[in-house]
Amino acid sequence: MKDILRIVIKEQQRQQVTSSEIDRGMPQELVDSQEILVISGIRRCGKSVLLQQIRKKQKDQDFFLNFDDERLIKFQVDDFQLLHEVFIELFGEQRTFYFDEIQNIAGWERFVRRLYDSGYKVFITGSNATMLSRELGTHLTGRYVRYELYPFSFQEFIAFRQKELPADQIFDTAERGAIISLFQDYLTMGGIPLYLKTSQDIYLKQLYESILYKDVLVRNKITNEKELLQLVYFLASNATKLSTNKSLSNVIGVKNPTTVRNYLEFVENTYLLFQISKFDFSLKVQLANPKKTYFIDNALILKLGFNFSENRGRLLENLVFIELKRRGNEIFYHQGKGECDFVIRNGIAVSQAIQVCAAFESETTKQREINGLMDAMVTYNLSKGIILTIETEEIVTLENKQIEIIPVWKWLLVSKNS
Repeated sequence: MKDILRIVIKEQQRQQVTSSEIDRGMPQELVDSQEILVISGIRRCGKSVLLQQIRKKQKDQDFFLNFDDERLIKFQVDDFQLLHEVFIELFGEQRTFYFDEIQNIAGWERFVRRLYDSGYKVFITGSNATMLSRELGTHLTGRYVRYELYPFSFQEFIAFRQKELPADQIFDTAERGAIISLFQDYLTMGGIPLYLKTSQDIYLKQLYESILYKDVLVRNKITNEKELLQLVYFLASNATKLSTNKSLSNVIGVKNPTTVRNYLEFVENTYLLFQISKFDFSLKVQLANPKKTYFIDNALILKLGFNFSENRGRLLENLVFIELKRRGNEIFYHQGKGECDFVIRNGIAVSQAIQVCAAFESETTKQREINGLMDAMVTYNLSKGIILTIETEEIVTLENKQIEIIPVWKWLLVSKNS
C-alpha cells in the first residue's frame, strides 16, 4: 500500500487549477476557520476544482489525496496513519490536509477527528449527503462547517461565457438583450461545468450512470436496477409535479411504497434530485401530502426524462428551486384555495411566497397565478409576494398587498437575498 500511495500522491500533485476556472466564491471566513471544512454536492459540480482553488492559496498545499481512484480500492481506515507518514516522507511536516471524495473510505471520520484534535486544518469533499451527515454527526459534532456546492449559478454561467455585467447592475437595451440570450442558454444547458465545456450529451449519460451505479446501486446493495431506472425516468419526465410514494410504486410496479421511499432517499443522498413537502405547521400533515420533485440541473432533466418538447415553465420552476436551495432556503409548496409554487420558511414562520410562470399567455393565466400567490400571502400574513417570469416586469397592488412581477434573469442577478 505504501508504494501505491507514493505513486498516487505524486501523480495527483499535478492536479492544478488553471486561470480559466471560475472562482466559486467560497466565503473566506469558512476557509480561515479552525473547524474542518466539508464541501458537499453532486458529482462533477466543481467540488474538486473548488478544493484545488482553496489549496492553491494556502501556505501548506501538499497533503492532498483524491480517494475516487481505483488504485485506492483496498485502502482502509487503518491506512490513514500510513498515509500521514508517506506525506511527511515526501513533503516534510505540514499542518493542512485536503481529502477529495473521502466518504469512499469507511471510518474516515475517526482519522479526521484525530487530525483536528491535534491542531491540523482539514478540508474534505464528498458527494453523499446522508453518509457525510451521519459520520460528521457521530464523531465531529461542533468541529466542522459545511458548504454545499451546486452547479454554476447564472452569474457563474455568465463568467464562464466570458461576459461581463455592468457594475451598477443597470442594463441598457443591448446589454439586456445579451443577458436574456445567455439566460435562454442557461435555462436548457444548466450549470454542470464539464458539460458546458464539451456540450456532449454522452458526458451527462456517463455522469448519471456513475451516480446511479456507484452511489446508489452498489453503495446501497440494490439488486433491481430496472425499478430504480424507471423511477428516475418517470420523475425526470414529470419534474416539478406532485407525486406520492404509492402513486410512484404503481408506476414502476413495486408492491410496497416503502421500497419507493427508500429508493428516493438513496437518490436524494447523491444530490441528483430533491423533494419538497406542502407547508403545514403539522409534520404529520406534511408527510401525508404529495411531494414535488426537482432535479439538480435542467440539462439532466432534458437528458434523463421523456421530454418531447422543452417545457419552459417546468424548466423555469426547476431553475428557481435550485437557486433557492443555493441561497440556503428551507422550501415548501403551498396548497389551499389556490396553489403557490414556493413558500420559504424562516424559523417557525413563512417569510416569502414565490410563484413561477414562464409567460402570461392570457389574462386568465395571469389571474390564476396571482390568485395562487395571493392565497399564500393571505394565509401566511405576507405583505409582499413575487411572480418570476421570463420577460414580464410590473408591480401589482391588490388588497393592500404588493406583487412584484420580475424576469427570472434579473432576480438571479440582482435580488441575491430575495
